[in-house]
Amino acid sequence: MSRPKPATFDKKKIVAENRRARFDYAVDTTYEAGIVLTGTEVKSLRFGEGSIAESYAEVKGDEVWLVNSNIPEFSHGNRFNHEPKRPRKLLLHEREINKLHGAVARDGMTLVPLMIYFNGQGRAKVELALAKGRKAHDKREHIKERDWKREAGRILRDHG
Repeated sequence: MSRPKPATFDKKKIVAENRRARFDYAVDTTYEAGIVLTGTEVKSLRFGEGSIAESYAEVKGDEVWLVNSNIPEFSHGNRFNHEPKRPRKLLLHEREINKLHGAVARDGMTLVPLMIYFNGQGRAKVELALAKGRKAHDKREHIKERDWKREAGRILRDHG
């Protein structure tokens, strides 16, 4: 019998974060995925370079790919340097890939990368979210709700 996964992932060093994703999408579930990188890509990420602002993930067959993520070329890399915007394979269990494929195909959900980080063992990981896009009125509702929660916290703190 397998052990249940922890609620939060062990994040030691966050390299790139997609802060806009939580505003533009209603996040349903999150998954931790490994990412297949070359040597110079890992070195660039360790220097804190990289962006996933306009990236997304897609399921092709029985594999998941991270598309449009930008990891700039390593400054000291020579002819073995990598291509900055190449699609990168994500490592997930087959069962998770099947769930993601079903949700994307059936429910019209999107796979959005939330952040790239290094875990406790020093491996690069991607926090991947299964999310549904928000419309403009949903975004306004979300802003109102967030502001009200902040204001209620202030009131309770001041008069509590």
